[in-house]
Amino acid sequence: MSTQPLPFAFRIATAADIPALLALVQSAYRGDSGRRGWTTESDLLDGQRTDAADIAEVMARPDSLIVMTERDGRLLASCHVERQADGGYFGMFAVDPLQQGGGVGKAVLAEAERMARERWQCRAMHMTVIEQRAELIAWYERRGYRRTGQYKPFPYGDERFGIPLRDDLRFEVLIKEFPA
Repeated sequence: MSTQPLPFAFRIATAADIPALLALVQSAYRGDSGRRGWTTESDLLDGQRTDAADIAEVMARPDSLIVMTERDGRLLASCHVERQADGGYFGMFAVDPLQQGGGVGKAVLAEAERMARERWQCRAMHMTVIEQRAELIAWYERRGYRRTGQYKPFPYGDERFGIPLRDDLRFEVLIKEFPA
């Protein structure tokens, strides 16, 4: 039985990719472009989602990668994967709003999990999601993540991560244990 190749390729981002990554992340989360997809934070936050310095800092840390997903040289999605003391961390996940709902996100998440298991022997993956993002949390739950009941504060006052449009934002920690 032959398997069909993926309709896209994964690769590790380099410094030369920062402008494209920044544009993708911003388009997926903020403003009118973000409203074209279902993962927008536009009703919760205004301003930028990240900046070039933050992306460069993430790339420079040991055991930290930004994974890019491309088709025919076009950037479709990206995510941050990092080895931390308590397992793998998954974040800064962005899918082009016009590509959302087509399976790209599922494939990126699966690739990030594979990398954490194989590259760093992680036994679990965790992430933080703004708790008001019920539809996104439900999407992760369908992929095996569970709510931990642990919360982290939102970085109010740090406009590098956005300008909050409400005063009750916080992050919920989600985790997925990998089979032994």
